[in-house]
Amino acid sequence: MSENTVVSSQAYIMATAFLALFAVVGFACYGLPFYYDFLSSDFGWSRTMVTSGNAVGKLLVGPLFGCVAGYLIDFYGPRKLMMTGALFAGVALIGLSLTSSLGMFFLFFTMNAIGYVLCGPLPCQVIISRWFDNNRGKAMGIAYLGIGVGGAIVPLLSANLEKSFGWQIALMSLGIFVIIIAFPMAFFIRDPAKARFEKANAEIHVAFKEILQNRSFYLLAIGSLLSIGSVGGIGAHLKYYLRDINYTQVEAAHVMSAVLVASLAGRLLMGFLADLICRKYVMLMLYLFVAGSIPLLLLPAFSGRIILFSILFGIGIGGNYMIIPLMAADLFGVRALGRTMGIILVADGIAEAVLPMLVGALYNASTKSYAAGFMVLICLTLLGALLIGFLPKNKLGRQP
Repeated sequence: MSENTVVSSQAYIMATAFLALFAVVGFACYGLPFYYDFLSSDFGWSRTMVTSGNAVGKLLVGPLFGCVAGYLIDFYGPRKLMMTGALFAGVALIGLSLTSSLGMFFLFFTMNAIGYVLCGPLPCQVIISRWFDNNRGKAMGIAYLGIGVGGAIVPLLSANLEKSFGWQIALMSLGIFVIIIAFPMAFFIRDPAKARFEKANAEIHVAFKEILQNRSFYLLAIGSLLSIGSVGGIGAHLKYYLRDINYTQVEAAHVMSAVLVASLAGRLLMGFLADLICRKYVMLMLYLFVAGSIPLLLLPAFSGRIILFSILFGIGIGGNYMIIPLMAADLFGVRALGRTMGIILVADGIAEAVLPMLVGALYNASTKSYAAGFMVLICLTLLGALLIGFLPKNKLGRQP
């Protein structure tokens, strides 16, 4: 394979991953919380009930599809899975815009979870790790900008569409955008089985059984799920929280967008640092940004409080998903990354889905207080940082 061909293929892979994450995560996942309060007001569903849709979807889908998808990606490539996932994610949003019962609500959230597994972080992490070596952190950071850009655009787009056409048409439009953006790029992916580099083929193979017997796997999995779950808990309730303190729909959309704009800086910065210093330290920095930002929501109001929260929390979540596959590839190698991340992302997805329900259950409706729930999230994030601190500094059994 010539150098020019490699460079052009790498550029296409980054563009594909960027747009898949832009649509399937930025629009289809980060965009949904904007519509939660409409579902509550139109159907009389509680905050716990509305946020349970994501939990039920990921609890049903994650344990089965995550592991199977990881296996299929490792051995057959991501192309068909990503195309299928893009369709599922888009149809899920269209279906949610038409929902009129809890049965339909949970069905379409389940479809959205399938789309996330098949066309979200897992396949994007694998294809980037296979095509990039020395600059893997930078490449992952650039691709993951898709989440931040999509997540920053979607609240503003949704607010304008909702104002003009109502929330159902706005949500349906997002579903159509997801399919148009993500499906065509995935269609032209070259299967890794055909395009894999000789260097990747020569990598020291770590048996999956050996991975499951390694304590580092469990430290990484549990540490990451605690932080990702906390991020999910804040993200799902942020608009509810802002509405409780009398933010308008447009003002709340601007805050949600600001968080994702700040995440862009976080992804670029952490991707750059991940190629320069020990990735464990980069991961710890991200966790401390998340844990340090949440207390701002519990403090008495002061000028710039929400802006400061948006910046710190945005930087913290910016590299959270991105750093996990980099750590996993260092520890266990690229050849097993699909299976390894399949399990880790299942655990992360379950935590990200369940903790918003816990926060909703701890919400004090009489005082409009999230204090108990947010304190739990702070403690869990710090516990996750403690576990990550026990990971080894050096790479195990693979080439740098």
